[in-house]
Amino acid sequence: MAATATAGAALPLSAGPASAASGPAHSGGDLRAARETLRRLLPRHADQFTLALTPASPTSASSAPSASPDGTASPDGTASPDGTDRFRVTGRRAGAITVEGSTPATVLTGVNWYLKYVAGVDVSLPGDSLARLPGRLPAPAKPLEQRALPYRFALNDTHEGYTGPYRSWQQWERELDRLALHGVNQVFLSTGAESVYFRALQDFGYTAEELLAWIPGAAHQPWWLLQNMSGYGGPLSPGLLDERAELARRVIRRMRDLGISPVLPGFFGTVPQGFSARNGGVKTVPQGDWCGFQRPDWLDPRTEVFAALAAAFYREQKALFGDDAARHFKMDLLHEGGSAGDVPVGDAATGVMDALQTSHPGATWVLLGWQNNPPVKVLQAVDRSKLFIVDGIADRLDGLDRETQWLGTSYAFGTIYNFGGNTTLGANTGVWAERFPAWRDKPDSALRGTALLPEGIGSDPAAFELMGELAWRDGTVDQSAWFASWADRRYGGPDAHARAAWDILRRTAYSGPTSGRASAHDGLFCARPSLTATSAGVWAPTAPRYDLAVFEPALGELLRVAPAGRATDAYGFDLVDTARQALVNRARVLLPRIKSAYDTKDRVLFGTLTGQWLDWMLLLDDLLATDRRFLLGPWLAEARRAAPTDAEAGRLEGEARTILTTWGPRAAADAGTLHDYANREWSGLVRDFYLPRWKRYFAVLDDALATGSAPKAVDWYPDEEAWCTDRTPYPQRPTGDPHRIATQVWERLTARGH
Repeated sequence: MAATATAGAALPLSAGPASAASGPAHSGGDLRAARETLRRLLPRHADQFTLALTPASPTSASSAPSASPDGTASPDGTASPDGTDRFRVTGRRAGAITVEGSTPATVLTGVNWYLKYVAGVDVSLPGDSLARLPGRLPAPAKPLEQRALPYRFALNDTHEGYTGPYRSWQQWERELDRLALHGVNQVFLSTGAESVYFRALQDFGYTAEELLAWIPGAAHQPWWLLQNMSGYGGPLSPGLLDERAELARRVIRRMRDLGISPVLPGFFGTVPQGFSARNGGVKTVPQGDWCGFQRPDWLDPRTEVFAALAAAFYREQKALFGDDAARHFKMDLLHEGGSAGDVPVGDAATGVMDALQTSHPGATWVLLGWQNNPPVKVLQAVDRSKLFIVDGIADRLDGLDRETQWLGTSYAFGTIYNFGGNTTLGANTGVWAERFPAWRDKPDSALRGTALLPEGIGSDPAAFELMGELAWRDGTVDQSAWFASWADRRYGGPDAHARAAWDILRRTAYSGPTSGRASAHDGLFCARPSLTATSAGVWAPTAPRYDLAVFEPALGELLRVAPAGRATDAYGFDLVDTARQALVNRARVLLPRIKSAYDTKDRVLFGTLTGQWLDWMLLLDDLLATDRRFLLGPWLAEARRAAPTDAEAGRLEGEARTILTTWGPRAAADAGTLHDYANREWSGLVRDFYLPRWKRYFAVLDDALATGSAPKAVDWYPDEEAWCTDRTPYPQRPTGDPHRIATQVWERLTARGH
């Protein structure tokens, strides 16, 4: 291994690695990984950066920047605890940029801050405007310095299921690159947990075959780890089990090389049914059903068998991923309706914490702030200095007092702005801008960072970008100024029409209320057909979260962006996304008109309006086909590529289709109301899954109008299941001109009579 450099010594990209100073929420890392990220990201410019590692520094008023680059207030010396990560960017001349930071990931955050606020370009998730970088990078006029709150957590428990359960290492690598660039220093990883359970439970009465059948397919494993279900989508093959364990090892190694702390699942008592009979009658608590699935049993954490199984779990986890793979472990007792039975919750929490500390002395138990979680009895029972809560609903309820509710436990201000990986556009950024600094600056504040918790990441770059910045800003965020700056760099230069478009989006999709969900409404094209449909997913908002008419002109403004801005990858994504949302929004206006025509038995008008609805869906699919990020084909191809054998490829593709549509078997789709929870407007999915449902429905209603009879009831599940078992391939490359088809969308929306 190459010799390490002295902390603080500048290293050109061609030099060897340097050791990172440890910080409050990260581990290890050297600059080799940061340099490799830069070469992937900026192959023509990477050698213009010199990188350096410096220790995390205490807060001091003299070192704090006086203002953020976009002009928002940044008062000195506020809200940053001692020993936090920081970066500093300087430049002697053009083409010679020095970035110093306390970890490799922090150095990359400094590089990204430079790209945004000096070079004026954007690299987000998804989309970038790096094509507009000049050949020789400009030097900053003055040093850029930012420090952060200690914890910058990322990824929801459900992330893998909705973002890509069968992603390759290259896709994971790209995601980690972008998380590092955006200041993240803790990442939750569920991949590979199945191997831990598989190995640990074989010492407690289960055969390998039984366990492979108990563990769900990768798309459904997040809910198994949450103790909501088991088995569905399996059985796993030993080959797939091994491949996913190796993928997890690579992801963990890369995190640690970057100085990002992996957060791994911990053990809190999930066992297969029948565990008690195989282990001397030890006490287990049945957990009942969850949305049509039978939940695994819960092993009483007060028992010696629990302690033994927890020890085996952590031992196997270390054997698979390394003794020092993680110091933070994510666990939630009694998630979404779980039952404690007659087990005292506080005693159970003590058993869980004791087992964790026995295997990992000093480790932190991470919990999700969600609904009634974590229970107060858990907080009262354990050492709260070893707890950390990632708040998933900080922006969706009023009257929250986390210090009182959570007894002073440290927590991160978090948001779940995306549910199910829906393609809906928008987030409660106005709430973030107001609430985050207020909570952070309270005299008794226990807020120690941020938590980026979309259920599916990679669908809303503006939300991803702003949440990533919050922990790095000392003052408040002027939302209007921030979105204007975002518009400039998003397409690589100032453009009046880009600014106008994003100001409209700021005032609509990004200014949702705190009531209800933190996400915007989903699209009715994706709903099981009904003349009274108000959402596609049962738990989605049933009414628009903003004025649809005010939103629509954003598309017209984006279409008028200058050609240089249009040439960027970011523009292509944003144009398709905004045109998609505008067209989907208009369905909420058209459906009541269709209902009125049906109710008044005006068959001619009914036919005209339903024809328009179906034409819009075809136009939507054509629009989506122009951008690779809105294609169904890659999602299915990923599943097939992940299969070790051809025989397993079809089953993995079936699970990948199912999670998007029925979610599970009939009991889950219908009685469990999970159908279309993960709906998304993707080319192929719109044309071949959603469109046939609406065609069939409108034909049933038209027949009822023609015969004067009541419409026949439709059982949607058989056709949906048939699509899930189909293996028709879908394109993996985009086709068509996004600007031309987005213009068609705009012309349709603004035509008289529409």
